[in-house]
Amino acid sequence: MSTHLEDYALLSDLRTGPLVSRDGSVDWLCLPRFDSAAVFTALLGGPDDGRWKLSAVDGEVVERRYLPHTFVLETTWRTPTGAVRVTDFLPLATGRDDLVRRVECLEGTVEVEHDLRLRFDYARATPWVRVVDHHGSPALLSLAGPDGLVLTGPLLGWSDANGDAAAEPGTSSQPGAFSADDQSGGARAPRLTGTFRLEAGERYDWDLTWFPSYEDPPGPVDAEQALAETISFWTDWSANLTVRTAHDPLVLRSMLVLRALTHAQTGGIVAAPTASLPESLGGGRNWDYRFVWLRDAALTIEVAVAHGLTEGACLWRDWLLRAVAGDADDVKIMYGIGGERELDEKELDHLDGYEASRPVRIGNGAADQYQADVVGEVMIALGMLRDAGVAEDEYTWGLQKSLLRYTEENLDREDHGIWEMRGELHHFTHGRAMMWAAFDQGVRAVEEHGLDGPVERWRELREHMREEIETRGFSTEVDSFTQTYDNTDVDASLLQLPHTGFLAYDDPRMLGTVARIESELRDEHGLLHRYRTDTGMDGLEGDEHPFLICCFWLVEQYANSGRLDDAESLMEQLVGYANELGLLSEEYDPGAGRLIGNFPQAFSHIGLIRAADAIAAASGD
Repeated sequence: MSTHLEDYALLSDLRTGPLVSRDGSVDWLCLPRFDSAAVFTALLGGPDDGRWKLSAVDGEVVERRYLPHTFVLETTWRTPTGAVRVTDFLPLATGRDDLVRRVECLEGTVEVEHDLRLRFDYARATPWVRVVDHHGSPALLSLAGPDGLVLTGPLLGWSDANGDAAAEPGTSSQPGAFSADDQSGGARAPRLTGTFRLEAGERYDWDLTWFPSYEDPPGPVDAEQALAETISFWTDWSANLTVRTAHDPLVLRSMLVLRALTHAQTGGIVAAPTASLPESLGGGRNWDYRFVWLRDAALTIEVAVAHGLTEGACLWRDWLLRAVAGDADDVKIMYGIGGERELDEKELDHLDGYEASRPVRIGNGAADQYQADVVGEVMIALGMLRDAGVAEDEYTWGLQKSLLRYTEENLDREDHGIWEMRGELHHFTHGRAMMWAAFDQGVRAVEEHGLDGPVERWRELREHMREEIETRGFSTEVDSFTQTYDNTDVDASLLQLPHTGFLAYDDPRMLGTVARIESELRDEHGLLHRYRTDTGMDGLEGDEHPFLICCFWLVEQYANSGRLDDAESLMEQLVGYANELGLLSEEYDPGAGRLIGNFPQAFSHIGLIRAADAIAAASGD
């Protein structure tokens, strides 16, 4: 059985985001970027698909935590003979790609053991591993295709497929090491192992560094300096946050997660650092989320601006300018981290999948969909940035005018909807309301900020969209807004209508919609599904679990419509689903009590932040 998602921790250096299990196994690591091919892919297969497990012999984990306001992970193990602390982190401010694992014996005597299996390109490429002299010390060098890895620290040896040592310890002075002579020929796809005894006060560091295989490997990192710089980066960034809610620790961690998913160089914000984690265990709804959705990134910008972080928002706006560039007549719903437009979806048949959930997919075919809400999401976020005092220039405002022109050109076009359905196209009410919001933001930009543009035309289009939505997107028969213009179902995305400014949270039409959502999409545990999957409308087989951001949207709706007790009650239930590190996945399986879907998920953390803010505002905090 796969490791439960709630047992994983995220690490980040603002370039990639590995997952480390409670028992010390790095089961997912893509280098050098979030969307690069994985070096460790055990998350979507088994140990032999790549992992690095570092654990205490005969030990158990007694504490796991992030150092305050950082992504430096500390795991404390206790054994019958002592205690040891493992510190895992990705160094920041070094300009390189490292995973550092530090082991410190706190008391007594403890043995730690490694099980390192290097598998490049999602376990499709077999590396050649050999011992080399690296700046005066032996190190393990692994090469396959364009990728290279060098491991420094006390030397590991390799075992055969059964885990039996293929070489005896050599004469090296490093504890537990194997000499270079023992492996002079190197090995393909070895299992690297080693057991090391530490006494109280002793400490060892291991550093796994990625580099292009056609270049010389970089020298060893100064672990002590790198740790100090990494802690300083995260704590300095956190100090700029404005957080005042009843759930401050989780809100702060959620803000940190959003920062961790933002690529430092490009400003692109990935939806999640993982791929193909299922929406239902054993099912086929498995998607790659390591890309920059305009919607997800825009919602991230909204919460960033609301909490005083305009600098990061500007970085994303610059990313948007580069990604869309001169192609505003062909806006994609998502891009690669650097603005790439080709995100071809592929299946990896050699991987068994998380909990046997197949197919395993990389890339995302939804990149070619048309989703009517996207421009509205972007315009709302950029409007908030403008309202926060960030000035526009001819390029940033010019892009927005181009996006409004694109929206007008696609005014009557049916789409796939916010949930990326792969069935027939429709006019989704949420998407149409977001088109209204796009024109509304254009009008506001002219009226309130003195910018130029065809404001009379935008007013006309805004009013046209309002009349259309109120006539075709609301059913008097069922007293609610509807999922699409051609059905009377409801959809959790309708909870976002007040957020656009289209109507008030306590508008009778909205309250009727909420009542139907509660009746038709809420399960026996009080959690919301996105929509009914039994209609076949999404073009997919199988089912899915309640979607966490939808549940947080319901909290927000309750708080803003006078149902504060209901908001607080549901909020307490939802935050209880986060693991002890404060991380949430995309969905939750209340029957099994498990986090489900890609992890950690930006959407869920955005929802948590907004829900906490709404409760705080309604409470007068």
